Amino acid sequence: MSLGKLIDKKYNDLSKRIDMQKVPEHIAIIMDGNGRWAAKKGLPRSFGHKSGVSVLKEILKASKKLGCKILTVYAFSTENWTRPIEEVNYLINLFCEVLKNEIEEIHQESIKLKFIGDLTPFPEDLKKVVYSSESLTKNNDTFLLNICLNYGGRQEIVKVAKELALKSSDGEIKPSEINEELFNSKLLTQGIKDPELLIRTSGEKRISNFLLWQLAYSEIYISEVLWPEFNEHEFLKAIIDYQSRNRRFGGIESLPTESFEDSQYSS
Repeated sequence: MSLGKLIDKKYNDLSKRIDMQKVPEHIAIIMDGNGRWAAKKGLPRSFGHKSGVSVLKEILKASKKLGCKILTVYAFSTENWTRPIEEVNYLINLFCEVLKNEIEEIHQESIKLKFIGDLTPFPEDLKKVVYSSESLTKNNDTFLLNICLNYGGRQEIVKVAKELALKSSDGEIKPSEINEELFNSKLLTQGIKDPELLIRTSGEKRISNFLLWQLAYSEIYISEVLWPEFNEHEFLKAIIDYQSRNRRFGGIESLPTESFEDSQYSS
């Protein structure tokens, strides 16, 4: 059997294992490993970032095909400003270029774009493209793509805490009225369902200040594959792993033949 046919067979085998009724509605991804992938090939880190864009397009199409409704990706964190200025500038220019080149196709696919994070530090040309992209796609309702730019989970939580503290000091709300529902309504992801699944590539086992509030009950899947080599086949593996888990949300499975005393030692 040729390599191509072997790959197709493995993909088909994985596809048959997907339960289309249990596909996560919202998937979040930390797209990690671009620089390391490029370095392994003796190429500049910029080459890895550019290659990663093609992978995102592939995973976006795969998500839609499976019936997923929301994809949230970590494109640029608040900590990424500490990288060499040349790399930061390249990333900013890449964001601009990709948006300009891809926005029409994104719109034709009825995908809504939402950018999450503090855009203030970015140059005006990027902000202009971002705002026009959001405006163009705002009424699309087939799929939502959230792109986190200059985003940090701790910063988001502090922002909401300050906002609620001011409302409380101004007498708009009572401290006793602050609860999870109110806090959630002030997040940058307000109105968006929390991710059921977080995928991180490159083998790193941390969430790196990403969606700290929203990931409270998300299943986490760590792939050893570097992002530029992540593909639909690897994506299906993540979905299959997710579907194999028992999402108890802090509870336990109903075990009618066991007493509480028995079941508390088996959870």
